Amino acid sequence: MFGFLKDFLKDDHKPNLGGLELLRYIGPGLLVTVGFIDPGNWASNLAAGADFGYTLLWMVTLSTIMLIVLQHNVAHLGIATGLCLSEAANKYLSPTTSRTLIGSAMLASISTSLAEILGGAIALDMLFKVPVKIGSIVMVVFVIFILFSNTYRKLEKWIMGFVSIIGFAFVYELYIADISWGEAVRGWVTPALPEGSILIVMSVLGAVVMPHNLFLHSEVIQSRQWNLEDDVVIRKQLKYEFYDTLFSMIVGWAINSAMIIMAAAVFFKNHTQVTELQQAGSILVPLLGKGASIVFAVALLLAGISSTITSGMAGGSIFAGLFGEPMDLKDNHSRLGVYLSLGIALIIIFLISNPFMGLIYSQMILSIQLPFTIFIQLYLTSSKKVMGKYANSKFLIGVLLTIGGIVTFLNIKLLLSLF
Repeated sequence: MFGFLKDFLKDDHKPNLGGLELLRYIGPGLLVTVGFIDPGNWASNLAAGADFGYTLLWMVTLSTIMLIVLQHNVAHLGIATGLCLSEAANKYLSPTTSRTLIGSAMLASISTSLAEILGGAIALDMLFKVPVKIGSIVMVVFVIFILFSNTYRKLEKWIMGFVSIIGFAFVYELYIADISWGEAVRGWVTPALPEGSILIVMSVLGAVVMPHNLFLHSEVIQSRQWNLEDDVVIRKQLKYEFYDTLFSMIVGWAINSAMIIMAAAVFFKNHTQVTELQQAGSILVPLLGKGASIVFAVALLLAGISSTITSGMAGGSIFAGLFGEPMDLKDNHSRLGVYLSLGIALIIIFLISNPFMGLIYSQMILSIQLPFTIFIQLYLTSSKKVMGKYANSKFLIGVLLTIGGIVTFLNIKLLLSLF
């Protein structure tokens, strides 16, 4: 697993019971977090806040709860089997089923990459007046350079830094905006579907619970493996992985909530409709001051770079699994997966006329693919043949079925709204 992690996986890195041991497990969850604070989320969240105020905050809460369960569950697959979701599907499912799932997951990865690249390019336009299509090329070239010139551990540190900066950026935005915290609290816990909101609700869902992140987490969690033959070590990994996942998903929940709250306080309150991210940045200037617009653009650029890195890694993991291989960025199959995910997304960017709606619809596509990944993951992690004694309990199976049912129901509601 992870050919470029051999030095990290030596015996002298075996876990101990020190008080700071948990900190050594923090990382894989934050990589996943980057995926759901990406530019696609920015577009979905800004649209949610600008059009519906604080009303749709509950969807971020529900999506994050579902995400914690799903990511924790798929991380167990990686720890207990040494296989990522794509590899496990290839090994334990029929060729037709596995290829269909992996193929749809690659489409989801491409859709994700489209949003990440586009968001970073929009930020370059806001900061340096670089045309969006040229900025998209710059983004892809830069990310490919980072992916193929750094080890995983270096990438992880880069991304943890990016997440921290993005978080501080939104704390600053919230500090200078006039927030109605009472309405925000009610929005977090009160489900509501205002008329015309289903598209935004589904894009928020797809932007938080992202299929490619389920594949990626089951892969990168293996960077914390030491001795999978030792049951004590495996159980410790399972425990610490949950803390990593919980902490990281809460960070993501806070940042996504901040986006909607900011949009509600600035745009909805002033009856201003947001139709593009550039517009959102410029509108902040008279309302919050010039500094807010610059902070917004810098945070968007960092989100675009870091999430494009993770979507590229996910593409590599998904495609390598089609051949029964783990992700290794020195391997041709993994590299081809990265190129397909980023390259096809770049081509699509040159074909779309409305970048902002492209971001919205890309997240909706993720929500449509999501049920397929959830139910296949449920099957694999509930199978004693696959997981042995670490297979899902009956309670967890019920929870996962409920999540799959909710996502499927919302997708059906979306499809019915289109007719």
